[in-house]
Order: sequence, then C-alpha cells, then structure tokens
Amino acid sequence: MVASVVGIDIGSTGIRAVELTGASKPQPTITRYHSVPLPEGAVARGEVQEVNTVAEALKLLWSSGGFATKDVVIGMGNHRVLVRDLALPKASKARIRESLPFHVQDMLSVPVSDALLDFYPIAEVDEGEGPQVRGLLVAAVKASVEGNVKAVQLAGLRPVEVDLIPFALSRVIYRGQSDPGVVVQIDVGARTTSVVVTILGVPQFVRIIPAGSDDLTQAIATRLPTAIEDADVIKRSHGLAPSGVEPGYEHAVTIIREVATEILNSLRNTITYFVNTRPGLTVDRLVLTGGGSELIGFGPALGELTRLPVVRPEPLGAVTFARGLSAEDFSRTRGEYLVALGLALGSAA
Repeated sequence: MVASVVGIDIGSTGIRAVELTGASKPQPTITRYHSVPLPEGAVARGEVQEVNTVAEALKLLWSSGGFATKDVVIGMGNHRVLVRDLALPKASKARIRESLPFHVQDMLSVPVSDALLDFYPIAEVDEGEGPQVRGLLVAAVKASVEGNVKAVQLAGLRPVEVDLIPFALSRVIYRGQSDPGVVVQIDVGARTTSVVVTILGVPQFVRIIPAGSDDLTQAIATRLPTAIEDADVIKRSHGLAPSGVEPGYEHAVTIIREVATEILNSLRNTITYFVNTRPGLTVDRLVLTGGGSELIGFGPALGELTRLPVVRPEPLGAVTFARGLSAEDFSRTRGEYLVALGLALGSAA
C-alpha cells in the first residue's frame, strides 16, 4: 500500500483525478482534485482510443493539478466487463485466483487467454458439497484495459491497481455508514449505466448496461436532425419535462422520453431480476449518481417506475480535506469526482 495515491477516472469527455493520503485510516485526507477535458473520440465507452492524446491530457492534468505522486489507480467499467455470481471451493485468495481460468471458460464470450480475471469474495457457505466461497467473478477483455494502462504509463505514471468502477463507487457511497441496508446503486454515465446491489455496503450483484445519456443526445441529433452540440443543449434544458413543453420542441421532448424510457425500463428489469432471485430481501432505496442522472426528471421517473425512494449520495462524512480544500467546494462538483475518490480509497485493500 502506498502513502499517497491518485484515483483516475478516464471518461468520454474528460479525466478526473483525486489524490488521497491515509486511505487505510478511518478518515483519509483528500489533498488535491482536478480535471481536464478530452477531445471527442479520444475515449469511447470507457476505452482509450487515442493513447497519445490521453497521455498528453494526463500530463496536463498532473502539471495543472499539482499532484504529488505518480502512483495511480485506474478504473474499468464498460460493456466489455462481465460480473457474475460464482461459488468456488474454499481456498486462499491467491489460490482461488490461480484456479479461475479452469472454472469460468463457459461463462466468457472470449478465450480465457484474452481476459483479465478476478474474484471478489462475499461469504463462506457450506451447502453439502464442502466449504465454498461465494462471490463475484470479474472478467474484462484485456484489450479494453490495455489502452488505458498504456496511456497512463506513457504519461509517466505508475498504475498500482486496476479496479472496477462500480466497486469504487460503493466504497464512497457507503463509507462511514453503520447500516446502509439493501441498496441499489445506479450510476448513469455518458455511454454506460452500472447497477450494483449492496447489502450492508457489500456488493452482491453487478450489471453494466451499454447505454447512457449520450444515447439521448445522439437520438435527438439524428432524428430532428440537428448538430450534436445543439442536441446536447436541448437534452439538458428540457429533459423529461412533465408539462409545459416550449413550442417547437415537442418532437425533441418525445425523442428524449422514448430513449430515456428504454434506459429506465432496463434499470427496472435489472432490479426486478435481482429481487426475484433473492426471495426475502427487500430493497430499501436507490442511490443515484453519474452525470446522466442529472437529466431533468430522471430521478422522479425512476422512483415512480420502481416504486422505491431515490436519493443522492452523501459520501463525505468519513473523509477529511487538506488545508485549502473544503467539503462544501467538493460537494458543489455534484459527484463529478466520486469515481476517482472511490478508486483512490481502493488502494487500502
């Protein structure tokens, strides 16, 4: 474990980073956070497409943000990451990881040699076949991770870990809470939407949906038609307007509703699937994060569809801020840095 580490969230439109010291302490300290934009196409659905462009942006991020370490944690969480339930014979964590290629080939759409595998243990069980460890298999296509790692290394940084973005968010959202109950964590990004169900803060179920807020923008631009920049402005200003649509924008609002409803239905179906496979469990609430969730009316529509309370995270009770920084300023970023913070917190594992 390193004394100081930076979590890096490489998104479609920009890179966000948070530097943390004392990640293993009850109250670690945020010492710096900063972001820089990325040009269109440099990153697509969480995968670096233009390694040199992203590397130059990372260099700018480090110089302008004043980060004091080159040790970084990278996040992954696009549609080419698979997370599934898995039970394996009880063994050490190292031995379980060594055995994964022999247990998971039938679960993968690519050869084992083309995948990065990990296992997140949840509980020990004994159902008559001897002691087993029940947990989550995490499998990522190597090619979807290698570009991100290469860009970071080309920028002169040292990747100390690659972590799953939904797990990173869970660390932030539930840190310091004594009894968070059964919670569905939903993060709506530009191109992907992740769903994580946690019990007492421990992830039990993960799904990554290959759709996000950019799908709305693209649909408006294509079907009106209009420029992509104008489509984004229309999306942000109107959203799921419940009433009083401005004259001339009726068709645009209809498009937004149609595409957003597809995402909302996918979320409802995912939650229903989990509940149906875990009889006796009752979901307490939905925690909504991500830039896409800022769409006007999205939260209320999700609550109405699922008949569950929808809340925003309050993640800063268990972190402190270095001199010159404040929780108030960090909160004003409206969750922009939550993924990066969660990745940095994972360095304590």
